[in-house]
Amino acid sequence: MIPNIPSLRHTDSGNFFLLAGPCVVEGDVMTRKIAERVVSLCDRLRIPLIFKASYRKANRTRVDSFTGIGDEAALEILARIRGEFSIPVVTDIHESDEAALAAQYVDVLQIPAFLCRQTDLLVAAAKTGKVVNVKKGQFLAPESMKFAVDKIRAAENDNVMLTERGSMFGYQDLVIDYRGIPVMQQNKVPVILDITHSLQQPNQSSGVTGGRPELIGLVAKAGIAVGVDGLFVETHPDPANAKSDGANMLHLDRLEELLVRLLAIRAAIA
Repeated sequence: MIPNIPSLRHTDSGNFFLLAGPCVVEGDVMTRKIAERVVSLCDRLRIPLIFKASYRKANRTRVDSFTGIGDEAALEILARIRGEFSIPVVTDIHESDEAALAAQYVDVLQIPAFLCRQTDLLVAAAKTGKVVNVKKGQFLAPESMKFAVDKIRAAENDNVMLTERGSMFGYQDLVIDYRGIPVMQQNKVPVILDITHSLQQPNQSSGVTGGRPELIGLVAKAGIAVGVDGLFVETHPDPANAKSDGANMLHLDRLEELLVRLLAIRAAIA
């Protein structure tokens, strides 16, 4: 199932769709560099692409963690990428009053996992008329995401996507229950597997979230085999020096190899 976004390309390819980009807008040059690489790759492989970058990171562990370059500056960068490359763009929102502002610049509003039960936030996003991607809370059963879908549909917006991003396993690890993917697909919405955040290792004593990026390929292949509609991946040309979530991001140079392998699995099970 493919989301209904007019500017989404290659929707007739039969491939999974992809949400990909850096964790956060670090600046114009870096964001554009990543976009150019990812767009070119997805056009060549005929993968429907939604470019992803957060304009602000509100949920940080430490007070000195990077949160962004400024809301309007970051949103304007996303708008330029959207226009220059003619691709849809997704970004996160964290409070209800952000929805209308962000909706002026992007095609998809994303609700972070920790906020997926916030009714006012879901309704505000829905009322913009944009596609709304709700990440499943690390603390929720997949069956519970029905209620997030209901809230958005009750606001007269049927353009909903759900994302599996792992469930807490103790205090410092996450696991993916792949049974949840078909459960969430019962809501008749596209279901996405986040193959980078699901490998996070939160609650580290340093205040910086860890990760297991060497397992990205493994969880992605399993997700495609299960029948997920789309994949979410954060990627960066220098994860070790990324300003947010570098510990779980995929190096940009490894993205093509991963996608080619995933397309082969998709073709084999089609």
